[in-house]
Amino acid sequence: MNAVNAVNAVAEIENLRVRVDGRAIVDGVNLRLLPGTVTALVGASGSGKTTTGLALLGEYPAGARVTGDVRVPAEPVGYVPQHPGTVLNPARRVGALLRDIARTRVRHLPRRQRRAAVGERVLEALSLAQVSDAETMLGRYPHQLSGGQQQRVVLAQALLLGARVIVADEPTTGQDALTKRRVVEQLAAVSRQGIAVVLLSHDLDVVRALADEVLVMRDGRVVESAPAERLWRAPRHPWTSRLLASETTATRIEPAPGGGELLRVGPLTARHGRTVVLRTPELVLRAGECLAVVGRSGSGKTTLGRSIAGLHRDHDGEVLLAGVPLPRSLRDRTRDELAAVQYVFQDARAAFDEYRPVLVQVARTAVRLRETAEADALAEALTTLAGLGLDEDLVRRRPGRLSGGELQRAALARALLARPRVLVCDEITSGLDPVTRQGILDTLAGLVRDRGDLCLVLITHDLTTAALATRIAVLEAGGVVEEGPAQRLLAAPRHPLSVRLLKTAARPPARTRV
Repeated sequence: MNAVNAVNAVAEIENLRVRVDGRAIVDGVNLRLLPGTVTALVGASGSGKTTTGLALLGEYPAGARVTGDVRVPAEPVGYVPQHPGTVLNPARRVGALLRDIARTRVRHLPRRQRRAAVGERVLEALSLAQVSDAETMLGRYPHQLSGGQQQRVVLAQALLLGARVIVADEPTTGQDALTKRRVVEQLAAVSRQGIAVVLLSHDLDVVRALADEVLVMRDGRVVESAPAERLWRAPRHPWTSRLLASETTATRIEPAPGGGELLRVGPLTARHGRTVVLRTPELVLRAGECLAVVGRSGSGKTTLGRSIAGLHRDHDGEVLLAGVPLPRSLRDRTRDELAAVQYVFQDARAAFDEYRPVLVQVARTAVRLRETAEADALAEALTTLAGLGLDEDLVRRRPGRLSGGELQRAALARALLARPRVLVCDEITSGLDPVTRQGILDTLAGLVRDRGDLCLVLITHDLTTAALATRIAVLEAGGVVEEGPAQRLLAAPRHPLSVRLLKTAARPPARTRV
């Protein structure tokens, strides 16, 4: 790659084409980044956003054929991945990680000045990354930080390296409304330092709050590129219009009359070691109902879902399926009990074996839990996957050839092949574009409505997604602070946290542009 020589631009991509297995995953993309601006790439899963963003780092899929020109600064391009913990050394404290980077930037100083300069640079980078408790964080290991904290550490690393361009890949995926606001603030602070930010995101509210320029991608191509204000006001391409229209589309599961009790949980107290992380009152779901569990990161939502599914056994209190207690550990559950309660994980990529085709892994659920013949299971898997927008050519590939959003839909298909009675979905729409998310919500609503013997537990940070539910439970610090009918709670929340979540979710504040 060559150093940037275009006037004003800090980085450029010209006519980028990336082909894998003969298929163009990026096809003729052009991108020009100016100092202090935020450029957003939006589009469906698999549209080429991440491949385009990673091209600025010189990274491409294995076996890719690449043509075109990518020009970047001499300084390293910063990268904040969707799962920031994967790029932090788990064996080293945060302070050691950051100080090592800072030392490389002060070698020109006299030795007696270096130590103070290192400390100053680390604290300055953490401040720009919106870290308020720097001294505490410096003494922790990455696994002791929340996802949002890990993200801010990775951003501080990029700032310490002197990055003039930072690529933020889905930085708000799986984050509650209050944390999303914090992400907007930290990326806005970065851009005010004259750094060009490339935002890869499905979250159009965050894009609306941050972006100066928006590129809309579909099937590897940019179908529309425009200043953000114009694009929101008057989109010109049909796909852009469809994306924006999907933001305001709402699907709701109406309470089924006369549905029998299907799931009863608790009262339940769950622990991690000796620490109590969840205390819930009794929660009851009838057939045809959906409970949305919302709250901030670390509030206990996932622990509740995992306890229901037998993935977290360290708890007091029963989980009853149609009045029959379920063993706490899935290892002790029968085949029928395993099929009856299915869990769809937030990190779909980690839930697949990277060496086997996705189709085979999805079909295996029907073979293992329902004793379906292999040929029949493959046919059923193909039908289910197609219903979720995944064609046969795609699902016959290994997981590494699918985008995160495509794998998320495949994970849902795999759970559905068990024909469950309780389906626990953990943030399964958080990494999806508005059109795909709406399709998933429509599918879930249709399943609950048509099956008649299914209930849904929906763990989500997204209150638009939570509107699907018949009931909502709001968690904070391991406790249920409010629970009730979804329509009532969304219209007139009673607890201060519910009010804050709804108010912040209405729209993150736009950054101040200078």
